[in-house]
Amino acid sequence: MADPDVDLEARLAEQDSFEPPADFVEQANVTDPDIYDEFEANWPDCWTQAADLLDWDTEYTEILDDSNPPFYEWFADGELNASANCLDRHLDERGDEAAIEWVGEPTDEANRTYTYQELHDEVNAFAAALRAQGVEEDDIVTLYMPMIPELPIAMLACARIGAPHSVVFAGFSADALATRMNSADSEHLVTCDGYYRRGDP
Repeated sequence: MADPDVDLEARLAEQDSFEPPADFVEQANVTDPDIYDEFEANWPDCWTQAADLLDWDTEYTEILDDSNPPFYEWFADGELNASANCLDRHLDERGDEAAIEWVGEPTDEANRTYTYQELHDEVNAFAAALRAQGVEEDDIVTLYMPMIPELPIAMLACARIGAPHSVVFAGFSADALATRMNSADSEHLVTCDGYYRRGDP
C-alpha cells in the first residue's frame, strides 16, 4: 500500500489545457475547429478523412464493426504498415528533413538529428538485426529502454517486420521486467547498457 506521507514531485504547474506552439499548429493535418461538428454529425464515416491520410496495403471496406460491443474493430479488413506510413511515404518529398531531433543528458554532449532518410536506414538495419536474432512476424518484442533515439528506431523496426512490441519503463526492476515479459509471452528483449537520468549515469 502506498505511503500517504510521501509527496510526489510535480514537474508541471497544474493547468486545464496546453496550447500547442504556432509552428506545430501550422503544419497540422487538421486545423479547422469545425471538425468537432463534423465528427458529431457524421459518425463513424468521419474517420474516412483520417484514413485517407494513410497508405493502405489493402483498402478497408468497413470503417467500424460495432457488432460485438465492447469489442469494436476499426478498419478490420484493411492492412497497412505503421513503419512505412511513418517513414517510407515521406522519403521522396521530405527525406532530408529532420524526423527526430534528440537532446539528451548530459546537455553538453552533442544532440542527435535523424532525417527521414537516415531514420529509414536505421530502422531497416535494426529490422534486419531483429530478423538475424530469430524475430519473426507476430513474435512479441519487449523494449526495456530509456528515451533515446534507439527506442523509436526499435519500435518502427518491430512494426516493419510485423512483430508487436511491449515497452517496459527503463526504471523498473529486473523482476518487474520479467513479470511483464512473461505476461506478454515475449521471448525477445531489446535494451541498452546504460543511460543518464537527471544528470547521473
